[in-house]
Amino acid sequence: MESLLAAAAAGVEPFPSVDKCDASGRGSHAVAADLDGTLLRSRSPFPYYALVAFETGGWPRLLLLLLLAPLATLLGIAASEAAAVRVLVFAATAGARVSSIESAAQAVLPRFYAADVHPGAWRVFSACSRRRVVLTSTPRIMAEPFLRECLGADAVAGTELATWRGRATGMVHTRRGVLVGRRKAEALHEIFDEDGDVPDVGLGDRRSDYPFMCQCKEAYIVPSAPVEAVSMDQLRRQVIFHDGRLALRPTPLAALLTVLWCPAGFVLACLRIAAGALLPMPWVYYAFWALGVRVVVKGSPPPRAGSTAGRTGVLFACSHRTLLDPIFLSAALGRPVAAVTYSLSRLSEMLSPIRTVRLSRNRVTDAAMITRLLQEGDLAICPEGTTSREPFLLRFSALFAELTDEVVPVAMESRMGMFHGTTARGWKGMDPFYFFMNPSPLYTVTFLSKLPSELTCSSGGRPSHEVANYIQRLIAATLSYQCTSLTRKDKYRALAGNDGIVDVKPMNKAR
Repeated sequence: MESLLAAAAAGVEPFPSVDKCDASGRGSHAVAADLDGTLLRSRSPFPYYALVAFETGGWPRLLLLLLLAPLATLLGIAASEAAAVRVLVFAATAGARVSSIESAAQAVLPRFYAADVHPGAWRVFSACSRRRVVLTSTPRIMAEPFLRECLGADAVAGTELATWRGRATGMVHTRRGVLVGRRKAEALHEIFDEDGDVPDVGLGDRRSDYPFMCQCKEAYIVPSAPVEAVSMDQLRRQVIFHDGRLALRPTPLAALLTVLWCPAGFVLACLRIAAGALLPMPWVYYAFWALGVRVVVKGSPPPRAGSTAGRTGVLFACSHRTLLDPIFLSAALGRPVAAVTYSLSRLSEMLSPIRTVRLSRNRVTDAAMITRLLQEGDLAICPEGTTSREPFLLRFSALFAELTDEVVPVAMESRMGMFHGTTARGWKGMDPFYFFMNPSPLYTVTFLSKLPSELTCSSGGRPSHEVANYIQRLIAATLSYQCTSLTRKDKYRALAGNDGIVDVKPMNKAR
């Protein structure tokens, strides 16, 4: 070990680069790897601590982390890596509920981790199928869900948090301390000591990884040279559902800008919401543009439904990106269009400039209600039943296809640069505020051609599920999205452990 450190001090890397590792024929091999700078391209764990800080304590905790980050950096240079980790752990977790940290690790962190996987390390790590072990100074509670589910790790050893009555104290567990240097070697020995085995391959990126790398039959260093991240569809499991309010990777600079923007952004959001709620709908499109909300309309919007006896309104079948989809549809049309929804907070209903009607989840009751609403005029519905952030469309419910042949598919697409305007775990009443807090959010509304009569249920004799699947594929092709059979329940069970039902008294509002 001393000779390796001496070689490194002399500027000679004692281990070959991971690029020189032949990954073929390693299905029977075991691998042990570090996380930051090895499996991940970034050597700085700050963005992941920042995500946990924001999710557990909002912008005040994120500000605390920013204030203590320089101290952590100085300690990492002048004292030790362990001291730096202790500062970050304290700032991000002190006083936070353990359940909140676990929830953020399950629903928020995987999306950001998955976008930062190092291609060279992943090539070797994924090729070793017998056993995959990850050793990291990051708290195990933060990294383990991603490592097991997305990278296929069989065992994860990380820094353990000290807790008291269900809350993190901000300290690390005294028995093992911060998992760096020789502590990683000890943890690796404990994992493989059961059968007397040793890893075939070790992957690291810094001197503090040398102790555990020396225990492996082969060891490779991951260089710090910039590389493109692994495409997320190449991981063991692709991240389709994720939560959290921050849309951008919170590097120190991005986190600082976010904290500075929050007060002004909230005031701007209130102005934008007031404009949408108080102005006549024909003016809303122009008011949004004046306030920095870009609305792009493509295709040919159909005219307002006539009042001819026996004629029903148009049903707009929309892809679902945020709860604001029907409002931006109405802004694009220049007239209010009623919308049906599964779950909407009372605050959102009160602020809505259009009529919103809650679905009961009883098929007969919902069918009768939608039919009645169509007799009164046009109606917007999102057959997915919930929002999706990634370029995927969830399964379309077929109920709408059974009720009318006047169907116009609408491809909705939203872009948010700083905050996500949706949540599965948080308070949904803040969804419109977070969307409008973005400096320059964008909504693209693409009207597709009305569904031909031969492809409808009543006139064309098509099964309702066939019509719904056709519309799903049509919208997906327009947006270059991928169709899935996943449902609302799949999303909420993955992110929040429930079915996503908001139990509040409905408040229908007409304009």
